[in-house]
Amino acid sequence: MNKTLGQRIRELREQQDFSLREFAKKLGGLSAAFLSDVELGRRYPSEKVLADMARTLGTTVKDLGKYDIRPPIHDIKRLAAENPGFSFAFKQVVDKKVSPEELIKFLGKRANREKKKPPKKAKKANGGKNQWTSR
Repeated sequence: MNKTLGQRIRELREQQDFSLREFAKKLGGLSAAFLSDVELGRRYPSEKVLADMARTLGTTVKDLGKYDIRPPIHDIKRLAAENPGFSFAFKQVVDKKVSPEELIKFLGKRANREKKKPPKKAKKANGGKNQWTSR
């Protein structure tokens, strides 16, 4: 999946056989120039427009969101503000020039390890002894 959001929108629009003008009309009169800019990655639609696009193109916002490659700056700032450890971690990624591929590979390995861990058994109270017979 190396497509951008704009490329995915264009792909779906062409599958529906909509011209930019037709698509713009179906979206409540947006300009074809704006939609062209979205498809070329120069501009990004609002949440409402993205939802309208998804509905018109027969897909979901979640599907289109998979192709949005903009960095989640707001989320990164929020995480760093809530937990200084994230600031340190993000700085390490930048300072060590970790490539996106390396980071994704690392996170994928970590997720696979988490899936393979057996579930933890709950400990019994009193070390597993029956409180009525162990006196």
